[in-house]
Amino acid sequence: MHTPRLALVPGEPAGVGPELCVRLAQQPRGDHTLVAFGDAESLHRAAEALRLPLRTCAPGTDDADAPGSLALVEHPSARRAQFGRPDPANAHAVIAALRDAASRCLAGACSGLVTGPVNKAVINNGGIEYSGTTELLARHAGRDVVMMLANPTMRVALATTHLPLREVPIALTRESLTKTLRILHASLRHDFGLADPVIAVLGLNPHAGEEGHLGREEIDVIEPVLDTLREEGMRLVGPLPADTAFLPSRLAGFDALLAMYHDQGLPVLKYSGFEHAVNITLGLPYPRVAVDHGTALEIAGKGTADPSSLFAAVRTCSAMATARTGALSR
Repeated sequence: MHTPRLALVPGEPAGVGPELCVRLAQQPRGDHTLVAFGDAESLHRAAEALRLPLRTCAPGTDDADAPGSLALVEHPSARRAQFGRPDPANAHAVIAALRDAASRCLAGACSGLVTGPVNKAVINNGGIEYSGTTELLARHAGRDVVMMLANPTMRVALATTHLPLREVPIALTRESLTKTLRILHASLRHDFGLADPVIAVLGLNPHAGEEGHLGREEIDVIEPVLDTLREEGMRLVGPLPADTAFLPSRLAGFDALLAMYHDQGLPVLKYSGFEHAVNITLGLPYPRVAVDHGTALEIAGKGTADPSSLFAAVRTCSAMATARTGALSR
């Protein structure tokens, strides 16, 4: 069976990313291999702070995937990273590591990409226009993408992402919703091995519009899209009122939910299991999974950062890469 080779990018060198990667390096890697892209010094300083062993070596080196070892493609920071004190001078190295890892995924040298947290303000202050890693990877690959967060309880994809609430109804068009549902459906099949996935689609308005009395987006936009895609064979439930769609008895019948905006779906997912939640980018030519937390500068270097989300991201990315390989071979 093909063993996925995953690219790992720690992210902001002054945050918790390096120490989480050090903890990850201690784990057995039976179903995948790892290649990190980043600053060697920040990784070794994190290992010292944690009092854990770390041996960085070139990819392909014997025992590179033994516990305590990590294959590394170096992207040195311009200035020595200090725990909790991000430096805009290091922004170019962070972005270069992300682009290098993504390029190797596109070329087939790596099977998937796992990313740690990045500080948006620091990247922009370093002179790089940056709205987020998801957007960077979408432009790099030339693909439309969908953001989905997942934990062991549920998968929640987003029809719109980081928009003010007043802009959501404008952005929610038949074309955009159709594109999102096609990407979500294809990913559930190819990346998660679900032959006939069931997707719950939430309404935009309270009570899913109450037959037009609380808004017409369900009637004018959402329902026509669902009707068209159902004719193509997709199993779509909705539009559903968001206040009852997340009940455990209902969740059991869905493989994923599509929320219309960020805070409609993600607070419920994070409440149900934040530590094990991951952020997945659907629609790329390769699996990409990120941790579902920030750089946590206030605890960087203290050894208290929880590695659960990074561990879950690696497990998820490995499983997606394996499922995608199987789908392509069929």
